[in-house]
Amino acid sequence: LTPYLDRTPLSLSGGQQQRTALARAIVKNASLVLLDEPLANLDYKLREELRAELPKVFAAAGTIFVYATTEPHEALLLGGNTATLSEGSITQFGPTIEVFRKPVDLVTARTFADPPLNTIVLAKKGLDFLLEGGVKLPVPAELFGIADAIYTIGFQPHHLSLDRPNAAAVPVRAKVTITEITGSESFIHLDFADARWVMLTHGIRDFEPDEEVEVFIDPRHIMVFDEHGRAVAAPKLAA
Repeated sequence: LTPYLDRTPLSLSGGQQQRTALARAIVKNASLVLLDEPLANLDYKLREELRAELPKVFAAAGTIFVYATTEPHEALLLGGNTATLSEGSITQFGPTIEVFRKPVDLVTARTFADPPLNTIVLAKKGLDFLLEGGVKLPVPAELFGIADAIYTIGFQPHHLSLDRPNAAAVPVRAKVTITEITGSESFIHLDFADARWVMLTHGIRDFEPDEEVEVFIDPRHIMVFDEHGRAVAAPKLAA
Protein backbone atom coordinates (compact mmCIF):
# COMPACT_ATOMS: atom_id res chain seq x y z
CA LEU A 1 0.00 0.00 0.00
CA THR A 2 2.97 2.36 0.55
CA PRO A 3 3.16 3.62 -3.09
CA TYR A 4 -0.48 4.74 -2.87
CA LEU A 5 -0.44 6.61 0.46
CA ASP A 6 0.24 10.03 -1.07
CA ARG A 7 -2.37 9.71 -3.80
CA THR A 8 -5.74 11.41 -3.75
CA PRO A 9 -8.86 9.29 -4.38
CA LEU A 10 -9.24 10.80 -7.87
CA SER A 11 -5.79 9.53 -8.88
CA LEU A 12 -6.73 5.92 -8.02
CA SER A 13 -8.29 3.44 -10.42
CA GLY A 14 -12.00 2.66 -10.17
CA GLY A 15 -11.35 -0.58 -8.31
CA GLN A 16 -8.90 1.10 -5.92
CA GLN A 17 -11.40 3.88 -5.22
CA GLN A 18 -14.08 1.33 -4.45
CA ARG A 19 -11.85 -0.62 -2.06
CA THR A 20 -10.77 2.62 -0.37
CA ALA A 21 -14.39 3.70 0.13
CA LEU A 22 -15.26 0.26 1.53
CA ALA A 23 -12.32 0.36 3.97
CA ARG A 24 -13.22 3.89 5.10
CA ALA A 25 -16.81 2.84 5.77
CA ILE A 26 -15.75 -0.17 7.85
CA VAL A 27 -13.08 1.51 10.02
CA LYS A 28 -15.42 4.30 11.14
CA ASN A 29 -17.16 1.86 13.51
CA ALA A 30 -20.51 3.43 12.67
CA SER A 31 -23.65 1.79 14.02
CA LEU A 32 -25.10 1.61 10.49
CA VAL A 33 -23.22 1.31 7.18
CA LEU A 34 -24.92 1.49 3.76
CA LEU A 35 -23.10 -0.25 0.91
CA ASP A 36 -24.40 0.09 -2.66
CA GLU A 37 -22.85 -2.70 -4.78
CA PRO A 38 -19.41 -2.20 -3.18
CA LEU A 39 -17.74 -4.88 -5.31
CA ALA A 40 -19.14 -3.86 -8.70
CA ASN A 41 -15.97 -2.25 -10.13
CA LEU A 42 -13.52 -4.92 -9.00
CA ASP A 43 -11.97 -7.54 -11.25
CA TYR A 44 -13.37 -11.06 -10.99
CA LYS A 45 -10.60 -12.63 -8.89
CA LEU A 46 -10.53 -9.83 -6.30
CA ARG A 47 -14.33 -9.74 -6.18
CA GLU A 48 -14.45 -13.46 -5.35
CA GLU A 49 -11.77 -13.05 -2.66
CA LEU A 50 -13.64 -10.18 -1.01
CA ARG A 51 -16.96 -12.01 -1.17
CA ALA A 52 -15.41 -14.77 0.92
CA GLU A 53 -13.79 -12.27 3.30
CA LEU A 54 -16.66 -9.82 3.86
CA PRO A 55 -18.91 -12.08 5.99
CA LYS A 56 -16.05 -12.42 8.51
CA VAL A 57 -15.36 -8.66 8.41
CA PHE A 58 -19.05 -7.86 8.95
CA ALA A 59 -19.33 -10.30 11.85
CA ALA A 60 -16.23 -8.88 13.57
CA ALA A 61 -17.31 -5.25 13.11
CA GLY A 62 -20.46 -5.56 15.20
CA THR A 63 -22.14 -3.06 12.87
CA ILE A 64 -25.42 -3.23 10.97
CA PHE A 65 -24.62 -3.37 7.25
CA VAL A 66 -27.23 -2.67 4.58
CA TYR A 67 -25.76 -4.17 1.43
CA ALA A 68 -27.43 -3.53 -1.95
CA THR A 69 -26.71 -6.01 -4.72
CA THR A 70 -28.26 -7.23 -7.96
CA GLU A 71 -26.64 -10.67 -7.59
CA PRO A 72 -28.64 -13.30 -5.67
CA HIS A 73 -25.61 -15.50 -4.97
CA GLU A 74 -23.93 -12.53 -3.27
CA ALA A 75 -26.90 -12.21 -0.92
CA LEU A 76 -26.83 -15.94 -0.22
CA LEU A 77 -23.12 -15.80 0.56
CA LEU A 78 -23.54 -12.90 3.00
CA GLY A 79 -26.55 -14.46 4.74
CA GLY A 80 -28.35 -12.43 7.39
CA ASN A 81 -31.70 -10.98 6.32
CA THR A 82 -32.67 -10.04 2.78
CA ALA A 83 -35.25 -7.61 1.40
CA THR A 84 -36.15 -8.12 -2.26
CA LEU A 85 -37.09 -5.00 -4.23
CA SER A 86 -39.17 -4.72 -7.39
CA GLU A 87 -40.25 -1.45 -9.00
CA GLY A 88 -39.41 0.48 -5.83
CA SER A 89 -41.35 -1.74 -3.43
CA ILE A 90 -40.21 -4.41 -0.97
CA THR A 91 -41.79 -7.70 -2.01
CA GLN A 92 -40.43 -9.81 0.86
CA PHE A 93 -38.18 -9.49 3.91
CA GLY A 94 -36.76 -12.26 6.06
CA PRO A 95 -33.83 -14.64 6.57
CA THR A 96 -31.96 -14.91 3.27
CA ILE A 97 -32.30 -18.68 2.89
CA GLU A 98 -36.00 -18.50 3.72
CA VAL A 99 -36.63 -15.83 1.06
CA PHE A 100 -34.72 -17.89 -1.52
CA ARG A 101 -36.45 -21.19 -0.74
CA LYS A 102 -39.94 -19.88 -0.03
CA PRO A 103 -40.68 -16.70 -2.01
CA VAL A 104 -44.09 -15.22 -1.29
CA ASP A 105 -44.81 -14.53 -4.94
CA LEU A 106 -43.54 -15.02 -8.48
CA VAL A 107 -41.99 -11.54 -8.61
CA THR A 108 -39.80 -12.34 -5.60
CA ALA A 109 -38.88 -15.76 -6.96
CA ARG A 110 -37.74 -14.21 -10.24
CA THR A 111 -35.89 -11.37 -8.50
CA PHE A 112 -33.98 -13.84 -6.33
CA ALA A 113 -32.84 -16.14 -9.15
CA ASP A 114 -29.67 -16.13 -11.25
CA PRO A 115 -29.70 -17.85 -13.72
CA PRO A 116 -33.36 -16.93 -14.27
CA LEU A 117 -36.08 -19.03 -12.64
CA ASN A 118 -37.58 -21.60 -15.01
CA THR A 119 -41.36 -21.23 -15.25
CA ILE A 120 -44.27 -22.64 -17.20
CA VAL A 121 -48.03 -22.14 -17.06
CA LEU A 122 -50.02 -25.37 -16.72
CA ALA A 123 -53.23 -26.86 -15.41
CA LYS A 124 -53.71 -29.03 -12.33
CA LYS A 125 -56.21 -31.81 -12.84
CA GLY A 126 -56.61 -34.37 -10.11
CA LEU A 127 -53.22 -35.77 -9.18
CA ASP A 128 -51.36 -34.36 -12.18
CA PHE A 129 -50.07 -31.09 -13.59
CA LEU A 130 -50.71 -31.17 -17.35
CA LEU A 131 -47.94 -29.83 -19.59
CA GLU A 132 -47.75 -29.34 -23.36
CA GLY A 133 -47.67 -32.48 -25.50
CA GLY A 134 -49.63 -34.57 -23.03
CA VAL A 135 -46.81 -34.63 -20.47
CA LYS A 136 -48.06 -35.21 -16.93
CA LEU A 137 -46.13 -34.01 -13.90
CA PRO A 138 -47.27 -35.85 -10.74
CA VAL A 139 -48.54 -33.53 -8.03
CA PRO A 140 -46.41 -34.00 -4.87
CA ALA A 141 -48.37 -35.44 -1.94
CA GLU A 142 -48.20 -32.17 0.03
CA LEU A 143 -50.01 -30.39 -2.86
CA PHE A 144 -52.92 -32.83 -3.23
CA GLY A 145 -55.17 -30.33 -1.44
CA ILE A 146 -54.79 -27.42 -3.87
CA ALA A 147 -57.72 -26.81 -6.20
CA ASP A 148 -57.78 -27.81 -9.85
CA ALA A 149 -56.89 -24.59 -11.69
CA ILE A 150 -54.30 -22.88 -13.87
CA TYR A 151 -50.96 -22.34 -12.13
CA THR A 152 -47.44 -21.20 -12.89
CA ILE A 153 -44.78 -23.55 -11.62
CA GLY A 154 -41.18 -22.49 -11.11
CA PHE A 155 -37.98 -24.41 -10.50
CA GLN A 156 -34.30 -23.53 -10.28
CA PRO A 157 -31.92 -24.30 -13.20
CA HIS A 158 -30.03 -26.85 -11.08
CA HIS A 159 -33.28 -28.79 -10.58
CA LEU A 160 -33.54 -29.50 -14.31
CA SER A 161 -31.26 -32.41 -15.24
CA LEU A 162 -30.09 -34.61 -18.10
CA ASP A 163 -30.13 -37.71 -15.90
CA ARG A 164 -33.11 -38.93 -13.91
CA PRO A 165 -32.37 -37.89 -10.30
CA ASN A 166 -35.03 -40.14 -8.77
CA ALA A 167 -38.09 -42.22 -9.64
CA ALA A 168 -40.44 -39.22 -9.28
CA ALA A 169 -38.67 -37.13 -11.94
CA VAL A 170 -40.56 -36.65 -15.22
CA PRO A 171 -38.88 -36.56 -18.66
CA VAL A 172 -39.73 -33.88 -21.23
CA ARG A 173 -38.18 -33.20 -24.60
CA ALA A 174 -36.83 -29.69 -25.16
CA LYS A 175 -34.83 -27.96 -27.90
CA VAL A 176 -31.39 -26.49 -27.22
CA THR A 177 -30.98 -22.85 -28.27
CA ILE A 178 -27.45 -22.19 -26.98
CA THR A 179 -24.93 -23.65 -24.53
CA GLU A 180 -22.79 -21.43 -22.29
CA ILE A 181 -19.67 -23.26 -21.07
CA THR A 182 -17.85 -21.74 -18.11
CA GLY A 183 -15.37 -24.59 -17.63
CA SER A 184 -16.63 -26.29 -14.49
CA GLU A 185 -20.29 -25.74 -15.43
CA SER A 186 -22.49 -25.48 -18.49
CA PHE A 187 -25.66 -23.40 -18.82
CA ILE A 188 -27.91 -25.00 -21.43
CA HIS A 189 -30.68 -22.76 -22.74
CA LEU A 190 -33.79 -24.67 -23.80
CA ASP A 191 -37.13 -24.08 -25.50
CA PHE A 192 -40.08 -26.12 -24.25
CA ALA A 193 -43.46 -25.21 -25.71
CA ASP A 194 -43.72 -21.43 -25.11
CA ALA A 195 -41.24 -21.47 -22.22
CA ARG A 196 -37.54 -20.56 -22.17
CA TRP A 197 -35.57 -22.56 -19.62
CA VAL A 198 -31.97 -22.72 -18.42
CA MET A 199 -30.42 -25.95 -17.15
CA LEU A 200 -27.28 -25.87 -15.00
CA THR A 201 -25.04 -28.93 -15.33
CA HIS A 202 -21.58 -29.75 -14.03
CA GLY A 203 -18.72 -30.14 -16.48
CA ILE A 204 -18.65 -29.41 -20.21
CA ARG A 205 -21.81 -30.21 -22.19
CA ASP A 206 -21.58 -29.19 -25.82
CA PHE A 207 -24.93 -29.37 -27.61
CA GLU A 208 -25.71 -28.06 -31.07
CA PRO A 209 -28.38 -25.37 -31.53
CA ASP A 210 -31.81 -26.91 -32.29
CA GLU A 211 -30.70 -30.27 -30.91
CA GLU A 212 -33.48 -32.05 -29.03
CA VAL A 213 -32.63 -33.39 -25.59
CA GLU A 214 -34.51 -35.24 -22.88
CA VAL A 215 -34.46 -33.44 -19.55
CA PHE A 216 -35.98 -34.33 -16.20
CA ILE A 217 -38.12 -32.20 -13.88
CA ASP A 218 -38.23 -33.22 -10.23
CA PRO A 219 -41.74 -32.38 -8.93
CA ARG A 220 -40.41 -32.36 -5.35
CA HIS A 221 -38.53 -29.12 -6.10
CA ILE A 222 -41.23 -27.08 -7.83
CA MET A 223 -42.74 -23.81 -6.58
CA VAL A 224 -46.40 -23.22 -7.40
CA PHE A 225 -48.00 -19.80 -7.97
CA ASP A 226 -51.65 -18.94 -8.61
CA GLU A 227 -53.00 -16.80 -11.46
CA HIS A 228 -52.17 -13.64 -9.49
CA GLY A 229 -48.57 -14.73 -8.92
CA ARG A 230 -49.05 -15.51 -5.22
CA ALA A 231 -47.20 -18.51 -3.83
CA VAL A 232 -49.37 -21.56 -3.26
CA ALA A 233 -46.56 -23.93 -2.34
CA ALA A 234 -42.79 -24.08 -2.07
CA PRO A 235 -40.54 -27.15 -2.01
CA LYS A 236 -39.93 -28.71 1.39
CA LEU A 237 -36.60 -30.07 0.20
CA ALA A 238 -33.51 -27.85 0.44
CA ALA A 239 -33.31 -25.76 -2.75
